[in-house]
Amino acid sequence: MPPTTAEGIERYLGSGLVKGIGPILAKKLVGRFGAEVLAVIENRAAELQSVDGIGPKRRERIAHAWQEARQVREIMLFLHSHGVSTSRAVRIFKTYGEQAIEKVRGNPYMLAKDIYGIGFGTADQIAQKVGIPRDSLNRARAGIDHVLLEATSDGHCALPLGKLKLAAVKLLEVPEGTVEQALSQMLTSGSLLLEEIDGDALIFLPHLRRAEEGIAVRIKSLAEAELIYPPIDFEKAVAWCERRTGKTLAPSQREALKTVLANRVVVITGGPGVGKTTLVNSILMILRAKGVKCLLCAPTGRAAKRLTETTGMEAKTIHRLLEIDPATGRFSRNESNTLACGLLVVDETSMVDVPLMHSLVRAVPNHAGLVLVGDVDQLPSVGPGTVLGDLIESGIVPVVRLTEVFRQAADSHIITNAHRIRRGQMPDVRGADPNSDFHFVERDDPEKIAATLVKLVQERIPHRFRLDPIRDVQVLCPMNRGSLGVRELNTALQKVLNPTRPGQPTVERFGWRFQIGDKVIQTENDYDKDVFNGDVGIVERIDAVEQQVAVRFDDRVVKYDFGELDEISLAYAITIHKSQGSEFPAVVIPLATQHYMLLQRNLIYTGITRGKQLLVLIGQKKALGIAVRNDRPQRRYSGLLASLRCHERHSAAASAIMSTGSEG
Repeated sequence: MPPTTAEGIERYLGSGLVKGIGPILAKKLVGRFGAEVLAVIENRAAELQSVDGIGPKRRERIAHAWQEARQVREIMLFLHSHGVSTSRAVRIFKTYGEQAIEKVRGNPYMLAKDIYGIGFGTADQIAQKVGIPRDSLNRARAGIDHVLLEATSDGHCALPLGKLKLAAVKLLEVPEGTVEQALSQMLTSGSLLLEEIDGDALIFLPHLRRAEEGIAVRIKSLAEAELIYPPIDFEKAVAWCERRTGKTLAPSQREALKTVLANRVVVITGGPGVGKTTLVNSILMILRAKGVKCLLCAPTGRAAKRLTETTGMEAKTIHRLLEIDPATGRFSRNESNTLACGLLVVDETSMVDVPLMHSLVRAVPNHAGLVLVGDVDQLPSVGPGTVLGDLIESGIVPVVRLTEVFRQAADSHIITNAHRIRRGQMPDVRGADPNSDFHFVERDDPEKIAATLVKLVQERIPHRFRLDPIRDVQVLCPMNRGSLGVRELNTALQKVLNPTRPGQPTVERFGWRFQIGDKVIQTENDYDKDVFNGDVGIVERIDAVEQQVAVRFDDRVVKYDFGELDEISLAYAITIHKSQGSEFPAVVIPLATQHYMLLQRNLIYTGITRGKQLLVLIGQKKALGIAVRNDRPQRRYSGLLASLRCHERHSAAASAIMSTGSEG
């Protein structure tokens, strides 16, 4: 049944279900027609024009949208009674169509897998209301799936059997025997896999284990194949390259270049300022001159754009390179439809997780070379696995480790301090050189840290360095929650950088208030919109009638229905994890011991290396010291390293890790 009270009807109409009716108009309609308003829209739409702001065109749009939403209304009313919001109901309808109610009644736990924004908790509440017993094996299986999926968001490809059982029992609040029975069923059916790796009995979601095995097999196959580059006179090629660029390669870069040109698959790793870009450009210049077609890619749009700028060649995101099909989320490029290239260069490889790397190596032609470039000392991928680190540790391919910091880069305190941190040394924060690009502002109290940060971003940095506080300055946080977390700082920064103005359209959804001029970040891959996790844009328009927000991402505008606004969040402050693959003119990082659990060397190192012109740390030296000393990143359970070692080449050339240059 539709709502019958005036308050319920107003909330129902203003929820975004019917395009053309927002909260303000819903209030007017209920004020004019009272409880009769739904009948008026359904049967006497002409009467809507008696309400201020509704003309013939808007009346027709409302009537049309009302009829279009009929099926969604029925589903929404069913789901509303089970605590599901309107926007989630619309998403459920888009996914399941007319069978939505039947599917939800039959197995509500499908929602947690299929519908973005609905977790196990919501699905479990619905399940209880439709009569599924708490000790049912169907519920236990769903809980086990949920625990494993949650683990992937922490970077795991698997969980030890004991940890999985404990987590599932805690989540489900059922006897361990119920969980064990469900696990047994799932292992028998093949919906889970059990493998013993390095003494641990690990439980995998099958698609992740298959992806790990697929990476290992394909890397081995490519690495062992015969070299297919045309004959190259190395000394002549280097001399020609140096004449063309006007740059003389250092001995370490020459040795690295020789390794790359002599092998089918090579990893290049190193920190900032060690010549990775010069090396990659030399590789591309020489091989392109020999007629080798080269393709370039990176995990994120910003990283791809930066690669284009540094090489002068088009670089694509991995998703665009592999030609994602928005309808299915699958890639058109694979082993049956490989990429048209003789060399594939992948930048920011530390960000590439197991499923994406598997998709990528499947699409590399049998005759092509593969160069994986990245900084292994940065944070690993947000998604499951530590692909770059495992490839390096396995010894299955040659690794070029660049360590020499070149003179021009050594003038940057950001770069020299990043390398100090990488080596476990405290950054040089003595004195207050106004011309330095690296600053430490000491504050002990979290409230003072937050207040100083807001003042710096709002006034001091823009005035001193002539930077736009919204577009050029980025706050990077170790964590999401707390007084120095993403949510609190975004709220504080929005108030001063983009304050609400009278008459300005705003929309509040999913815990955020959005308004024109806000900086926002995409938080999930949306293949239909062609926007990806980590893309940053500016809110350009809010249309209360069409119930849409328009966001400009670089050179294009993307529209979001109000019900899709859980795909974006404010981005004045983002996590260091979210910043991977990006660079910003100015970076500000708060540091306090309240971040203790997340204070790790690779985290602070990654954050610092995001700054191009200016880096400011604000907070406690004790917290900085904890981070620099903590070189024990949280373990990620995975089988990739074991799979790579099973397929390890035994030739000395492949297994040796080559270190070039001296520590700068």
